[in-house]
Amino acid sequence: MHFPSASKERPTSDFLRETLFNILGSLEDKKFLDIFAGSGSVGLEAASREAREVCFIEKSKELAAVIKKNIPQCCGDENFCIMASDIENALRNLFKRNIRFDIIFADPPYNRGLTQMTIELLEKYPVMDEEGVIVIQHSVKERFADGEANHIVMTKQRTYGENVLTFFKWRKKDAG
Repeated sequence: MHFPSASKERPTSDFLRETLFNILGSLEDKKFLDIFAGSGSVGLEAASREAREVCFIEKSKELAAVIKKNIPQCCGDENFCIMASDIENALRNLFKRNIRFDIIFADPPYNRGLTQMTIELLEKYPVMDEEGVIVIQHSVKERFADGEANHIVMTKQRTYGENVLTFFKWRKKDAG
């Protein structure tokens, strides 16, 4: 897999990727969104685990080109989409096109305030299937605001050294 040596971003480690997919279980027939995709390693792993479709959001045109180069080396003829755009424009586009995902993974650059922003944008542009899950990888130094008005709620966190995997789901509507 390619990753530009001059890149200042850190890819998700093999250990965290393996842990993530062990927690998620089967991806068969799932639609997977990889936000802040970098070289695409997490989304490509999802494809290798039988995700039906994988979409990558990566702002860096250089890294989006790397994802495009990595796809044929790692996977067959899966359904892929690469959005070389910032997260807000990409999510707005997906939302307007009524595209929904079963699993959304985001690995924003650490300690830049992007973890909370990611949840806020996923609230604003809900592209998660009602039964779906959001997983955000972030630094132990970063926290999420958990307001009662939020439609997306935290369900669990797993800490691995300086890294955290935080899981969210869509809040069910009250019956009655």
